[in-house]
Amino acid sequence: MYETPVLSVRNLVVRHGDGCPQCDIGASSRSLDKNRCTVCGSVWAANDISLDVYPGEVLGIVGESGSGKTTLMRSLYFDIPPTSGTALLHGFKDRKNNIWEAGNAQQRMIKNNIMGMVYQNPVMGLRMNYSAASNIAEKIIAAGSRNAAQMTARATELLEAVEIQTSRMSEAPINFSGGMQQRVQISKALANNPALLLLDEVTTGLDLSVQAKVLDLIRKIKAAYGISILLVSHDLAVIRMLADRTIVMLDGRIIESGLTDQILEDPQHAYTQQLVHSLI
Repeated sequence: MYETPVLSVRNLVVRHGDGCPQCDIGASSRSLDKNRCTVCGSVWAANDISLDVYPGEVLGIVGESGSGKTTLMRSLYFDIPPTSGTALLHGFKDRKNNIWEAGNAQQRMIKNNIMGMVYQNPVMGLRMNYSAASNIAEKIIAAGSRNAAQMTARATELLEAVEIQTSRMSEAPINFSGGMQQRVQISKALANNPALLLLDEVTTGLDLSVQAKVLDLIRKIKAAYGISILLVSHDLAVIRMLADRTIVMLDGRIIESGLTDQILEDPQHAYTQQLVHSLI
């Protein structure tokens, strides 16, 4: 693949609860019922997660609700503090410093300059009563720019890229359809040319025809910008369409990983086999 990943995550743990000697012994602890400790009740939302994302690739993460997919994504975007683990990111301290140990100002810099996030629920990623152009400008201002003409030009460019008419730039996303809101989120996430785009269930809840348009847009963005993408979905059809490699998660753990074609054609884990069978 590539020599240096854009993102390297090692041994990420997100535990809700204090833990106990029984569940602290590792990812295979026998005191865990799925991802909950039967002794102390702690929930291991992410349990010893390690992964790499390489330049220009789409890494898919698939799994059922509660598998830890969104916990992983929101930890990377500093919405959820991890219990332990390291993450090294291209563009931050020469990949020598753990982003989760960075100060608040540095974490804001990472969010505004190096990563972009598109949430399943657009309300989490947009100011719904600001105009579409203002949402993009907010991201640009957060990265340090104050040039109004440049911000307007960039907002125009990005909204055109996601096929939103520039005549609607001044409209607020609250007036848009769900698919349009997702496209505004994507344009906002791309505002400062991030090295890594995080997409969390971006087609869930959309009509099938709208889903197809959003997925086609993501494919075009990858081709146009050469951006690395971490793509979370519970739907293997989405993963099949977009992902170069795929990680399968269950109960907070990675249970299988490999090239997407390999995962789909020759799944090894019983849960992955069930997923693939449901897709056929």
